[in-house]
Amino acid sequence: MEKLKVGVIGVGYLGKFHAEKYAAMDDVELVGVADPNTDAAAPVAEKCRTKLYADYRELLPQVQAVSIVVPTTLHHRVAVGCLEHHVDILIEKPMTSTLTEADDLIDKAEAQGLVIQVGHLERFNPAVLAMGQHLTRPMFIESIRIHMFKNRGTDVDVVLDLMIHDIDIVLSIVDSPLRTIHTVGVPVVTPYTDIANARLIFENGCTANVTVSRISRDNIRRLRIFQPRCYIAVDYAKKEIMVIHQHQERDENGLPREEVLISSFVEQDALEAELRDFVANVRNRSTPMVSGREGRRALAVAFQIMAQIREHIEAHRDLLNG
Repeated sequence: MEKLKVGVIGVGYLGKFHAEKYAAMDDVELVGVADPNTDAAAPVAEKCRTKLYADYRELLPQVQAVSIVVPTTLHHRVAVGCLEHHVDILIEKPMTSTLTEADDLIDKAEAQGLVIQVGHLERFNPAVLAMGQHLTRPMFIESIRIHMFKNRGTDVDVVLDLMIHDIDIVLSIVDSPLRTIHTVGVPVVTPYTDIANARLIFENGCTANVTVSRISRDNIRRLRIFQPRCYIAVDYAKKEIMVIHQHQERDENGLPREEVLISSFVEQDALEAELRDFVANVRNRSTPMVSGREGRRALAVAFQIMAQIREHIEAHRDLLNG
């Protein structure tokens, strides 16, 4: 099989891992990495035994596909350049800074038959992938994602930094239009929202309660799903899933008999799975599980949540400023 020629644009904290994963794939040739900060990027290029480009535009004629791992404000500009060179793209989340930019990328890619995959990494968590076979009709979803404070990512709202992962997961498992959103959120240590909660209510009656924080003393990433006669618990960090099926038969105490299944996938790598999926989509010209349209859908809901929180903060600014 001829090797697929790929590149990585932006090799900061996350981009360097993209480069390392591609470099280790037998069916892929990592042609180069591009980053204007050549001093920081040079060790990545050396480790991956590939060429370093200061200007990503010089890389594009050499590749068939790229990962775009630059700041969100640059996503649209860089992605347009790639699409104009007929290069398929995996673009990190959030997809773009605006819905207009997202629509433009989708239109350009679809007009040329190009692949856009959005890097919602949690979809490739092996526990999340295993969850799919147990889903029937989710009626209540509880998602908690709290992180210890880090300087990285604090230049954006916590909804775009963290909650967008959970928005994407919830939208992917509830087969119903979203009806209403109720939110609260506050800035604590940055000028942006640092703690947020959103209650998403769908037309089929399902409710998802999503909480995120980036100023915790612990790191917790968990999802719980309640559906008829079944409870599913996912621990993203441990890559573990517990499923409890409730049967019609009763036990000696008169309670429904339960069957408990626990599976752990600690050895599986979500980023490698995501990048291998992207490579397969490029080769097969197939639509990604998280295409531009799914990325845009999550972004739209994130923006609605952020707008509601801003309205709440403005309405209570005197109280919040204490």
